[in-house]
Amino acid sequence: MAIGCTPGLAPAVALFRSLGDPTRLAILRRMATGEARVVDLTNELGLAQSTVSKHLACLRDCGLVDYRVEGRQSFYALTRPELLDLLRSAEQVLAATGEAVALCPVYGTPAGAAGATT
Repeated sequence: MAIGCTPGLAPAVALFRSLGDPTRLAILRRMATGEARVVDLTNELGLAQSTVSKHLACLRDCGLVDYRVEGRQSFYALTRPELLDLLRSAEQVLAATGEAVALCPVYGTPAGAAGATT
């Protein structure tokens, strides 16, 4: 049976796809320090409000973040503390493999060739 046909892998694939975007990772990294409003994220990450909102919607759809309303403001936060453990583990794997992941011919980006594969 091909991996793409394995029903049990679909949720994990969706999770890792949601984490596979640099903007969403930056948002999650910021939220690891505490709640954030959209305006906080736009200022801190230098992104447009529409971009931040789009990525927050994706993270909410995946159940990774949620918000609470206080007055006219919405405060976003991580819903699962285990996500921080996952991100820490990923950092450890990246540190242990050195450049191996970055140089992966399928998913990495070789030095000096942005977006190119070997």
